[in-house]
Amino acid sequence: MLLSDLGGKEIINLFDGAKLGLVGDADLDISANGSVEAIILTSRGGFSGFWGSKGDRERDHLVIPWQTVKKVGSEVIIIDLQNRTDRIR
Repeated sequence: MLLSDLGGKEIINLFDGAKLGLVGDADLDISANGSVEAIILTSRGGFSGFWGSKGDRERDHLVIPWQTVKKVGSEVIIIDLQNRTDRIR
């Protein structure tokens, strides 16, 4: 799969059904050998539900380990993150 194939896909958490964001709004953590280690979503505080409410200048980071990716479809990426506190950095 090409990196460009991931762009624009919605990330959905299988555990709670939450829409976490789009890959186009994300950074990727890529290892030295070129494999994807994690998807990192960034949002300003106050974004609906999941992100909670913080000041406008603060940002939350959601790190999605590649091992949690269960399926990459034509429009969505299904992940399985069960522990909310482990995924926000």
